[in-house]
Amino acid sequence: MHSEKKYLRYYFSELQLRKLRIEPIAGDASTRKYYRVFSSEQTWILCIDPDFSTFPSNDYPFLEVQQLLCHNSVPVPRIIASSKSESSMLIEDCGNIRLQDSILKDPSFALTIYRESIDCMIRLQSIRGQKDTLPFNRSFDQDKLMFEFDFFMTHTLKNRAPCIHASETISTLQNEFSKISKTLFRQKHFVLNHRDYHSKNILVFRNKPVIIDFQDARMGLPQYDAVSLLKDSYVTLDQEFVCEMQRYHYDRLAERKMMEMSYDEYLYLFDMMAFQRNIKALGTFFHQVNERKNSSFEQYISPTLAYLPAYIERQKELKTAGKIILNLLEPLNQ
Repeated sequence: MHSEKKYLRYYFSELQLRKLRIEPIAGDASTRKYYRVFSSEQTWILCIDPDFSTFPSNDYPFLEVQQLLCHNSVPVPRIIASSKSESSMLIEDCGNIRLQDSILKDPSFALTIYRESIDCMIRLQSIRGQKDTLPFNRSFDQDKLMFEFDFFMTHTLKNRAPCIHASETISTLQNEFSKISKTLFRQKHFVLNHRDYHSKNILVFRNKPVIIDFQDARMGLPQYDAVSLLKDSYVTLDQEFVCEMQRYHYDRLAERKMMEMSYDEYLYLFDMMAFQRNIKALGTFFHQVNERKNSSFEQYISPTLAYLPAYIERQKELKTAGKIILNLLEPLNQ
């Protein structure tokens, strides 16, 4: 760990360094690396992000979004110190219990912690800001949604099943994906979204949710974060529980007058958004497994695929694309 300890010199004296221990924390699909730093009295998180030094001053998304969320009482870890020159940050340690671990250990805790997680989501989604500043100048517009659909086709279909699809199949999918993207681009309903609000990005610290990995926050439908939480590739929730949480999210939005749509429209857009989000996740998983040789993501492919038939059954606009995808991927996943 000697190479990682060099980053700590910015935050600790040489005398303090001799008493510190550092351990890597298992990462996600990003290029950031995280380490837990131990002293005899406390712990911290060291984040090393190669991209940090490439951003102009006061324009680094992680710090910008962290300050915004903190200012609006969204529970996030404190930034103790940061160094652009070292591309690193020293962050408050909020433990290692993630939402997915918490509910597996104690299923009776699920209702409480999911409601509180949705309350945090609502707090985040209620934040307003200037359209030309981070993160309000980023959105799930049609280009972004199509980029994610194209990523799926590149890393899942074209590379995974080159022999079983034709160019006209790809063309059909692109056309269907374009229609779905247009349906989801309803700017008048847009709110701020975390962007990856799933069970791996919610820590349970002192029995309360703490939100991490928020730097990609952007504008989009309020259903986007709800989909990430309730149609999660990492935790499959009982459908009755999902319905209860959908209603809870909708009612909280309505109470705050944060959206103008009926519950039926909310559920329709939830399904459409869930389809897009799960397709995007499949693209990420296949990319990690096949090209980055990270087999840890393989276990999440089947649960994600398993969500698709219900959306396809409920929403006629998803039938063409959904059936093509299932026909291509289900045999490969057996």
